[in-house]
Amino acid sequence: MSKILLKNGTIVNEGQKYVADVLIEGQFIQKIGKNISDESAKVIDLYGKLLIPGMIDDQVHFREPGLTHKANLTTESRAAVAGGITTFMEMPNTVPNALTQELLEDKYTRASEVSIANYSFFMGASNDNIDEVLKTDPKKVCGVKVFMGSSTGNMLVDNETTLTNIFSKCKMLIATHCEDEATVRKNLADYKAKYGDDMPVKYHPEIRSAEACYISSSLAVRLAKKYDTRLHILHLSSAIEMDLFDNSIPLKDKKITAEACVHHLWFTDKDYDKKGMFIKWNPAVKSQTDQDAIWKALNEDKIDILATDHAPHTLEEKTNNYFKAPSGGPLVQHAVLAILQKVNEGKISLERAVEKMSHAPAICFQVEKRGYIKEGYFADLVVVDPNKSHTVTKENLLYKCGWSPFEGETFDHSINMTFVNGNVVYKNNQIIEGNTGMRLTFER
Repeated sequence: MSKILLKNGTIVNEGQKYVADVLIEGQFIQKIGKNISDESAKVIDLYGKLLIPGMIDDQVHFREPGLTHKANLTTESRAAVAGGITTFMEMPNTVPNALTQELLEDKYTRASEVSIANYSFFMGASNDNIDEVLKTDPKKVCGVKVFMGSSTGNMLVDNETTLTNIFSKCKMLIATHCEDEATVRKNLADYKAKYGDDMPVKYHPEIRSAEACYISSSLAVRLAKKYDTRLHILHLSSAIEMDLFDNSIPLKDKKITAEACVHHLWFTDKDYDKKGMFIKWNPAVKSQTDQDAIWKALNEDKIDILATDHAPHTLEEKTNNYFKAPSGGPLVQHAVLAILQKVNEGKISLERAVEKMSHAPAICFQVEKRGYIKEGYFADLVVVDPNKSHTVTKENLLYKCGWSPFEGETFDHSINMTFVNGNVVYKNNQIIEGNTGMRLTFER
């Protein structure tokens, strides 16, 4: 069994920062301590570098099957590990939608063949598949996804009777996209009547408004409290929603948890004039006041997790007018670097950033033996160079879509090396092929 000895790295883990060695044996961390020696191990000196647990991204859209002109599990998992994300949880709105156990397992089979990162896939809920949802194995699947807005066809579940059926019967974690569809549609009609097809994208946060978010998220919270549902609300974007969440109890005991995404913490409505459709997301990037409230809630533990909502579209799709350009963008290759930049700006401490990117998702989803630098845990590790900057260019993007909202940005840090299950999968700007990630298991 191969051994790797990481020497002199500055470990950031469980609220502490300290210099130590880490011995990896096979897939696992065998030992952490000072002055470890092992003549059979390959030694890598990490002096001056940070060693953090790999980010667990609980919300991505990798577009396979059915939408592979935008992205696929092969390309996006490689972009993820290049960005320090060692584990992802992928959404069910592929084509076909993952609404049966058979279709869900097809995605796991494909990931086992091509994904270089660890993976899990959400089971999708629709208006009429509750029997399939209830078959989901909580030990092998991260959760059930409910689109309470911003979806189409049978995956848009915004009828309270249907939602009650799901919330009252499903004992697994339910992750929700919360925007009130009726409010959004009314706003959309009003703005289209006023501006026509040439409507500026800067009105996106007024169409997909804070009110629309709050109506839906407050409904989800109300149902979860009524039926004691394990609820996780994704990509919060407005100040008004922050009071829905509690920070008085430890994360492991929370029944209602929340997530913030990198783009809502980086961009504001002032960026629409420059970035245009490239920062059109659902929920929308909103005001500086909203962003400030999200940062405050994140630091106060009302928001529990940092994620990406990585959702690539082609350049051709994104350069349409407002009504035709789809919402979403690619983020996994630069999410960790973007958050570390905010550490340098004083928005969040390094220790808390690691907590929100790695520890908290592991706790929230009860992921088995991941998310920490601990003896006996899988060696999902990221080496960060705080003294080497990284500039985002088209030439160094690994996304299939070939663009990034961060193009031209220079981050103070760079990702030096990424380990997945003890294997080096990224080093010095190169993907190291030859290994695939593992399916997550959950301690439920």
